[in-house]
Parts: sequence; structure tokens; C-alpha cells
Amino acid sequence: MLRRLRGQLQPKVVSFYLRRFTTARVYQSCRVGCASGFWGDTMCAAPQLVRHGNIDYLAFDYLSEITMSLLTAAKQKNPEFGYTPDFIHYVMTPLLAEIKQKNIKVLANAGGVNPHQCAKVLAQLAAEKGVELNIAVVEGDDLMPKVKELRDSGITSMDSQACMPSAIQSMNAYLGAYPLARCLDHGADVVISGRCVDSALVLAPLIHEYGWRPTDYDQLANGSLAGHLVECGAQATGGIFTDWDQVDGWDNMGFPVVEFDGSGDQFILTKPPNTGGLVTVAVAAEQMLYEIGDPASYLLPDVTCDFTNVQILPIPGKQGEAVQVFGAKGRPPSSSYKVSATYANGYRATAVCPVVGPRAGDKAIKTANSILARYANVTNKDDFQAA
Repeated sequence: MLRRLRGQLQPKVVSFYLRRFTTARVYQSCRVGCASGFWGDTMCAAPQLVRHGNIDYLAFDYLSEITMSLLTAAKQKNPEFGYTPDFIHYVMTPLLAEIKQKNIKVLANAGGVNPHQCAKVLAQLAAEKGVELNIAVVEGDDLMPKVKELRDSGITSMDSQACMPSAIQSMNAYLGAYPLARCLDHGADVVISGRCVDSALVLAPLIHEYGWRPTDYDQLANGSLAGHLVECGAQATGGIFTDWDQVDGWDNMGFPVVEFDGSGDQFILTKPPNTGGLVTVAVAAEQMLYEIGDPASYLLPDVTCDFTNVQILPIPGKQGEAVQVFGAKGRPPSSSYKVSATYANGYRATAVCPVVGPRAGDKAIKTANSILARYANVTNKDDFQAA
């Protein structure tokens, strides 16, 4: 991780895919669903949210640090690669007509290290299906043209203070929500970005809908908290809850939806009806503390968040289905952007998925049975016996 001065970075909204301009719409409420927490997440989430989530916006978060590395390697092999093809071919293409008919706006960091190519391919496929889309691209996160300048300036690692490696392969700043919101202001149906903070994909629609200014720090903090809760997909609906045995319906896990009113002071975290999973105070609290560092000072490009006084309350009649969240406070953001760089070092990474903790055997059996049930649901086949 590297430091980067805010004043030297200028995110750009590229609007040549846009065909019209509109003004912001004002809703009594605004519902945003998140259909992906990582590259490789289930393709069942988007249809569920589009058809049963009653959403206004659909967000897709694909990028982790290792994903940027993989996409960079792909682009080095073929200059037309470097984005997440799943978003185009297996998620958007089958749902284009429904998304357009329901006027659902889509925001995705699926662009990876090649957002223009991602937008180009989506535009071509939409045209083939006769679906007119206004597609916007946000660029400015790619700092590879500035590697020498940054190295010469003495930029070092945030944690170790080590100097920049010599074999940098990718370098991207984590952009905020305002460039994405600007795309929506210009009438975009789909906003494609490269690297941005995960929560920006949810905060941007709220900025667009409610006209939040860069100094509306409390509203930005609440919107960022909403984005943070749902940015990892089904983690917000019990997917990795500590008390896993309380969570039913893993094979039809509900994906998260946040609902705001115009005040920005509070929101509801929920999921589509008749889906598996669990939305409770404990589930939401666990996810709130996931990967944030200091809860009193969660650093984002648009706001510094204080979550120490957040309250999460059950909603009468919605036990296990929804909670009310409020109390996030905001302060001005720092003067820097966070930047992630990847470099070649001759090693191979191996990932494993262990099942650990109390009753690990029971959890492994439940996991296996859920995988088999999901397979049967998706394929309409039942070729395997339960574990």
C-alpha cells in the first residue's frame, strides 16, 4: 500500500457512451442491492435482486488487491482483457431487458484495469439485444503512467516504510463516490469504474438521489456505512456469521439491500422476501467491524467515518429479515488517497477454504448439503446424494 497526495490525482468521468442527460430523481426512498462481493461470487444474486429485491440501484463489487493482479496479468497477455468478463456475459447480458424495463441503474467496478473495453463489450452486446443503454466510464485510478514520478518522489509503504519495488505491474488509487455520482447525474444507466473504494458503489446513488454535498459528512458517513455493510454481498445476510447454525437456507441465500429515506440519518438493511440467510443485530454488527481498522476513524476518500456510536435495532415484525441502522458520524477526509500496487516477485499464491471452529464437522456437512441443493436448484438436476 502506498500513499498518494490528493491534489495530484484527478478522477475523470468519461461520458462518450452517454446519449442523453437527465436531472437527479428524488425518491421518498431509495433501495440499493449488492449482487457481488468478489470476482467469482454467485451468479444467482443478480437475478434474485432484480426480480424480487424491489431495488432502484444494483451494485457489483468485484475487486480485491489480488484481483487487480490477476486482471493485470490477463491484460498483459491480451490488451482486450483486464476486466471481469463474468459481469458482462453471465450477469448483465441475461438480465439486460429486465434491468432496462425496471429502470434499475447499475454500478460496477468490473472495469478492473481496462474499464473502457468492459464498457465497449457491454455496449455491443446490449445493441445486439436491442437494449439502449447509457454507459459511463470513470477513469483516473490508474497510476502506472506516474510510477517513475512517484518512485523518484520517495513514496513508501504505509506499513513498512519500504521503498517502491522495481517491478511494479499495477498501481491504482481507491477513488471515491463523487465521480460515480456525476455519471448518474449525466443520465448513465450503467456506471463502470476501475478501482474505487467498495462502499462508493452504494454511496454514489445516494449522493445522486439526495444531492449530498462533500461537506455533508454525517450523511456521507451513514451512506458509507450502508455501502460497507453490503459490499461483501451475503456476508451482510449471515453468510459467514459466527453463529452459523442459526442461519437457514444457505442454498437460497438472500443478498443484501439497503433502503434510505431522504434524510440520510438512518437506513434499513434487509434482503428479498422468501430467501435464506439472516439479518439481525448480531449479523450486521459483525459485518460493520469487518476490515475497517479503527471504528472511530475509518478512512475513505469522501469522509472519515466514526462508527463508535452506531445503533443497530431490530424492526418489529421483521425479525431475522431486517434491521434499522443509524448513528454514524463523519469528519472531513484525509488529504491523501490510498493506493495499491502489485509487483512480480516470483512466488505463487495458494488459497484454501478450511472449515474451523466449534462443531466444524457439522458446519462442513451443512456447507456440502447446501452446495448440492444450490446445484439442484440452478440446474434442475439432482445427480448427487446429500452428504
